[in-house]
Amino acid sequence: MDYLEAKEGNTRFFIPLQDPSHPFPPGSAPVFYNQRMELSRDATVVLVSLLSPAQYLDAMGASGIRGLRIASECGVPVTINDRDSRAVALIRKNAEFLGLPIEVVHSDTNVLLSGRCFEAVDLDPFGSPAPFMDSGIRGSGRYLFVTATDTAPLCGAHKKAGIRRYFASAMNNEYHAETALRILLGFLVREAVKYDRGIEPLFCFSREHYVRVHTRLSRGAGAADRSVARMGYVMQCPSCLFRSEEAGLLPEPMTCPQCAAGLVPIGPLWTGSLQDMDLLERMEGALPQFQLGRGKDLQQLVATCRQEPGISFHYDYHQLSRHFRLSPPPIENLIKSLEAEGYTAARAHYSGTAVKTDAPLEIIREVFTARTTREFNEGDD
Repeated sequence: MDYLEAKEGNTRFFIPLQDPSHPFPPGSAPVFYNQRMELSRDATVVLVSLLSPAQYLDAMGASGIRGLRIASECGVPVTINDRDSRAVALIRKNAEFLGLPIEVVHSDTNVLLSGRCFEAVDLDPFGSPAPFMDSGIRGSGRYLFVTATDTAPLCGAHKKAGIRRYFASAMNNEYHAETALRILLGFLVREAVKYDRGIEPLFCFSREHYVRVHTRLSRGAGAADRSVARMGYVMQCPSCLFRSEEAGLLPEPMTCPQCAAGLVPIGPLWTGSLQDMDLLERMEGALPQFQLGRGKDLQQLVATCRQEPGISFHYDYHQLSRHFRLSPPPIENLIKSLEAEGYTAARAHYSGTAVKTDAPLEIIREVFTARTTREFNEGDD
């Protein structure tokens, strides 16, 4: 295997040579490494440095970069596992190169997590994490971090696959990135509560081709019941822009108050907060201490997530304009006007044209209309 030396953060390591002419260069190498996931790894490094778990497991290491960086940049005891012998050989080479006491394991993830427990477990598979969620929960003492790159099933583009893997029905609409994140968390809740465990989201986001959740697991029936209470649905009108958030594990039939069409349930999904705001504040303060290749992007992501309300959907700025057939105010003015009316409103971290608000459609329309009327009057002056 031919290698190339690379660097992320302040950690140097070897990666297999990739074919740059390949449609997906990471898939051309014998061991997987995707540079596009650097921001995700940056986020985990900063988060783990603040949580300081007693042990951290990179359960599907591949080239081992995430675990190597945790060991190197956080000083946390790390175990890196992979079932592929070529990956294990590369991980060992990198651990020796860094001179770090990293435990390297050659095992199937489900087998490993059925026999051992780690305070923090990180599941970062190629594709869906669904087959590993049960063992991930059983093998996690306190923290469980999960990546999903099968966004088509989670977002509703491959609806049947989403039902099979996550037992949830998504809709491929303008807020599908939000839906994907919340369906993954909802699936995690349903896998955890059978062991009388609840979840607390710490830092969760959708980006590009993946969703990433960092969660704390709590023990006890009470914690499980509190998590179940945050399960619900987004009820979406198939004919107009109306949508609402409804609690419960089973959706009740509802009709749209705007056009009387039958509302379509999206879920079940997590309807609670996606972030631990105190932890995000600490992350924002800690970021300057790290040498991060995607530090500016991570800073912006954390800052936006800190402002984002815990609402399970958003309205697209341009779609609102088309629906109302009105010229929109600048997006920041729209947000400020909704806040002035007493409603929550903010941007979403995954889309530049998303507005998350609890304002009803008629109020949003009034804001648009007020801008149009004002411009008309100003034109008469």
